[in-house]
Amino acid sequence: MKMIGLSVMLMLLAGCGQQRTGTTIDPQDAAKVARGQAVYAASCAACHGARLEGQPDWRRRKPDGRMPAPPHDDSGHTWHHPDEILFGITREGLVPGKYGPPGYVSDMPAFGGALGDADIAAVLSYIQSRWSPEVRRAREEMLRNRGR
Repeated sequence: MKMIGLSVMLMLLAGCGQQRTGTTIDPQDAAKVARGQAVYAASCAACHGARLEGQPDWRRRKPDGRMPAPPHDDSGHTWHHPDEILFGITREGLVPGKYGPPGYVSDMPAFGGALGDADIAAVLSYIQSRWSPEVRRAREEMLRNRGR
């Protein structure tokens, strides 16, 4: 129960930054998606793949103990996370105890110093625009059920 309360609090805190900036994630906004595709190509594709496919063997730890970059397409788990969490991870990196388990070490850098909130929202809009209708429906249902 304590963990659920902490998770809810973290999601709310992560969402505060996004609401404060006025940015929204909208995979239906063609201009935002196009901007996101360009920013993704320049800032994300080197690790997550030009086609959102992630690194090979992304479910197995690398020799250094870290996890490879996951795919952002339908085959990954990105769509399992609320927008607020995705936004926070992109802006702040995979912070242990906040977006990852305590002590977790990740290669995911914080992009908040390099990308503005509008660019982060555009990248996430692009990623979401690439998900199949089936994944979008499953995500909507999953996120709706989290609120219960």
